[in-house]
Amino acid sequence: MLSAVRMFSNNFASSQQKQRQDLINERYSEIYSHELAHQRAGGHLAGGIVIERDANGIPVGGHVPIKMPALDKNNPDKTIKDANTVINSAMAPSDPSAQDYKVANQARSIKSQAESFKKEDPEVGKRLNVSA
Repeated sequence: MLSAVRMFSNNFASSQQKQRQDLINERYSEIYSHELAHQRAGGHLAGGIVIERDANGIPVGGHVPIKMPALDKNNPDKTIKDANTVINSAMAPSDPSAQDYKVANQARSIKSQAESFKKEDPEVGKRLNVSA
């Protein structure tokens, strides 16, 4: 009878380990796919994928660092191009998070400022900088 209890206990523990590993694999795959969409769309502005885990080793989230464009009054076209890249990267996954929307909105604000500079002086960024 004791060996039957041990056998049941071992099977139960093995079943729990398999369920845990299945959960880890499923969560990792979901999170990695989401972050990979950001990274691919972010191109040269995006960093590496980081998967965050809880104390039990279960993946709970992730992120891809991205270089937010600086407003360049002398080259608004580059600022606009980089802002568009950031926006596209933030919104690339099929299920953008609240943080993804926040990043996209920040880039939209920078893009809007750059577009304003360009409207004020359409020649900005096209003149030869003789002091360089």
